[in-house]
Amino acid sequence: MPDIEFRAVTDSLKVTTMGLGGTGLGNMYRAVDPGDAIATVSAAYDRGIRYFDTAPVYGFGLSETRLGQAIKALPRKDIVISSKVGYDLVPIPAGELKPALWDDPPAMRADFDYSRDAVMRSLEGTLRRLDTDYVDMVAIHDPDEAIHFGPGEDPYARSRFREAMDGAYPALDDLRSQGVIKAIGVGINQWQMLSDFVVAGRFDYFLLAGRYTLLEQEPLETLLPLCEQRGTRLVIGGPYNSGILATGAVAGATFNTRLAPEPVLARVRRIEEACARHNVPLPAAALQFPLGHPIAVSVIPGARSVAELDQNLAYLRHAIPAALWSDLKEEGLIDPKAPVPAGG
Repeated sequence: MPDIEFRAVTDSLKVTTMGLGGTGLGNMYRAVDPGDAIATVSAAYDRGIRYFDTAPVYGFGLSETRLGQAIKALPRKDIVISSKVGYDLVPIPAGELKPALWDDPPAMRADFDYSRDAVMRSLEGTLRRLDTDYVDMVAIHDPDEAIHFGPGEDPYARSRFREAMDGAYPALDDLRSQGVIKAIGVGINQWQMLSDFVVAGRFDYFLLAGRYTLLEQEPLETLLPLCEQRGTRLVIGGPYNSGILATGAVAGATFNTRLAPEPVLARVRRIEEACARHNVPLPAAALQFPLGHPIAVSVIPGARSVAELDQNLAYLRHAIPAALWSDLKEEGLIDPKAPVPAGG
């Protein structure tokens, strides 16, 4: 039965195959009691998780602050923390705060800034909120301005690739060479621009949100072989495609932050049927599938409570027979060339 193990991001840095994504700690979609947030981090450590991901923009500092409060009781040297740069948090009058992704956030706005000075300011703020001396991994965040594009839309419609490579990358590369941070990457919700980053610089990892999942394997042909050649590892964010692979094809199911269209609902129904034949919960297959690829080092679902955390861990540990992966390939529901978890 699968369980948490360690995989190498670099020769000197390993993460657990399941980490804790920090969006829930930042009140994504709905507010989370601070005590519940801290208890969730503590429970994650108690259950063997040693990798925690966060970012300044998650709740405009809330996620980092809550993670920092939680790790005070943990041995810092035993855990790996990744955060991000690219957003400049700017205080604003409370009356100017606009309701958006984060529920009940501090009075801030987030401006894109990939300059060297902004990177250094951002890291200083991160260390202050986390109340720690260092972060292990740092990613350039949303160089496409966090666009969510659909079929036929241009993933380069808003690109800060050049700014990121000219400003943020050299700054992070210097910090890595000095040993201040151990790994640098890019965190983004599309794979196309990562195909440019992987050849433009020396990146240790990419945090890819939602694009290599049980529903989507487009990066398999182009991006992932490039990453394999250049030694760039993959952290999988959004393993449930923002909802539908957790809920199944129910009314109102979301796919990549939007209501799932009928073709996606129909595909998920077929995947659910295959899972049911093998007594496998859909979310278990969704959580374990990406880890079958040799460059995938961790999958980081979010959790707002200890109960959600424990449910994710149960999915990670659920035994999945090789026959399920075979059926999904034979029925054209996953790419026939996709590596699958051991035994598949």
